[in-house]
Amino acid sequence: MEVISLGLGMGLIVIGIIAIIVAGVRNVMLGKSSPKKVIVMVVPFAVFGIAYAITGSVDQGGIATMIVMIAAMIVAIAFTGLKGTFKL
Repeated sequence: MEVISLGLGMGLIVIGIIAIIVAGVRNVMLGKSSPKKVIVMVVPFAVFGIAYAITGSVDQGGIATMIVMIAAMIVAIAFTGLKGTFKL
């Protein structure tokens, strides 16, 4: 029973990701959003792919992705703060 529930849950996640990708492409084609905003959504998946390729484990790849994304967030917050402080 757990395997079926897990499979259905993963299937719903995959369907949701496909819908998000289709909506992003559609919005770019209609001019409702810029390609840069849509590409930013791909960054965590790319980081996970690289981390998975390096570690060979989904668990370790996920943890590495989390650490890299948190570090990127801290750098972005610091950069934004410095930019606002020094009026760059």
